Amino acid sequence: MRKVHPFRLLTLIITGLAFAGAGTAMAGDSRAKLPRFASVRAAEVNVRTGPGVRYPVEWVFVYRNMPVEIIAEFDTWRKVRDWDGTVGWVHRSMLSGNRSAIVTGGQQALRRFAEAKSSTVARVDERVVGKLITCRQTWCRLEIAGKRGWMKRTHLWGVYNGEKLK
Repeated sequence: MRKVHPFRLLTLIITGLAFAGAGTAMAGDSRAKLPRFASVRAAEVNVRTGPGVRYPVEWVFVYRNMPVEIIAEFDTWRKVRDWDGTVGWVHRSMLSGNRSAIVTGGQQALRRFAEAKSSTVARVDERVVGKLITCRQTWCRLEIAGKRGWMKRTHLWGVYNGEKLK
């Protein structure tokens, strides 16, 4: 059996810890493309005038899963825009990568298939939020209030034109 010198073992441990710390720092450093969509993680999220707790709360998100567009980043803070164009800063821990969308343009049909003539699963009012399941071409599959169906992408805010979700 080969004997490991204590100094070499210590060097290996220190090197391993240094790389482990670097990995953690990289995980916290977002290199994701901007802008991008996310959703609000909690039922009550403070939106501030600047990136930090020293900035005053300007308003509060009161709906969980509300889609937001991340338009800038500063340290652990994300500058977000909501569906009506209001902008503010939110801590990244209050955001989720789970995708959602909000219905726009009045009441819309949630269709059984991704076709305009497909049967209607439900009529969905404007400003209702649904979970995005997938998007292809001009249609997105959603789950809204336990019902699943397809809606034209043009009637949704929370997904980019041409963006594909799997």
